[in-house]
Parts: sequence; C-alpha cells; structure tokens
Amino acid sequence: MQAKIIIKRKFVAGKRKEIIALLRELRSGALNRPGYVSGETLTSAADPHTMVVISTWQDMESWYKWKENSTRETLEKMLETYQKESTSYEEFTLGAFIPD
Repeated sequence: MQAKIIIKRKFVAGKRKEIIALLRELRSGALNRPGYVSGETLTSAADPHTMVVISTWQDMESWYKWKENSTRETLEKMLETYQKESTSYEEFTLGAFIPD
C-alpha cells in the first residue's frame, strides 16, 4: 500500500545555502531508491524557517529501508546541526481505514 511520509524541520536563520544543499542530496539519494515515487518540499508561509517534505513511496517497507540507510542517516545528522529541534516524522498509508 502506498505510503506518504511527512517530514518536518525547523531551521536556524542564516544557513539557507547549506540547508538547501543537504536537502537536495537527500532528495537525490531517495530518487535512486527502490520504491520511491515522488517528493515535494514546502516552506511555511507563517515561518520561513519551517520546512515540510512530503515523500511518497510504493510501500512502507521501501520508506523504512531508505530511512535506515547509512548515507541518509549521515545527511540527516548534518541537517540537524542547522535545526532548532529534532526532525519529526509522520507516516501514512493511502486509503481510509478506521480500526474497530
């Protein structure tokens, strides 16, 4: 089942060039991963230091393999040096399912 991952980051001011370069590296790495479908990066209109990435994967397993990839983990640690707080992740699957 298709997976949508919402990744939220709040960055410090003054490091836009470095942040964008790392985000591009992450996207480039994801593009080459099995199961990657698409991604988009959004900047908050209310707070330009808050960014959200919406990443779409063929299934949750493909996402988990990329999330746990050592190259991705290294890039994520580099990004965290420019963040006000830790990255937050929300993971969703496509479709309406309400458990009993």
